Amino acid sequence: QVQVVESGGGLVQPGGSLRLSCAASLSIFRFYGMAWYRQAPGKQRELVAHITSGGTTNYAPSVKGRFTMSRDSAKNTLYLQMNSLKPEDTTVYCCNANRSRGVYWGQGTQVTVSS
Repeated sequence: QVQVVESGGGLVQPGGSLRLSCAASLSIFRFYGMAWYRQAPGKQRELVAHITSGGTTNYAPSVKGRFTMSRDSAKNTLYLQMNSLKPEDTTVYCCNANRSRGVYWGQGTQVTVSS
């Protein structure tokens, strides 16, 4: 069974940084794409960043210039480097991966930006 597991969330002050990780149970190049989503209570789920198997990345306007997605194929891991964090970035961040056989979600990791 394919699994993706997030880690790296936590509490950080405004202006600080965090790096989220999403570890997959198979090669990340077997996915058409991988993405980070976030959903705050009472709000619609938001696509934060997406990367295709070929390496093309796209970012939500709200995080562009502050967040950077990368991957380590040897570790089957996707990363989200988050800099200049703002209180409005506070929420649960979930990793998503899709391939022809299905779509896979992690359990999420909480990010809290507060002084």
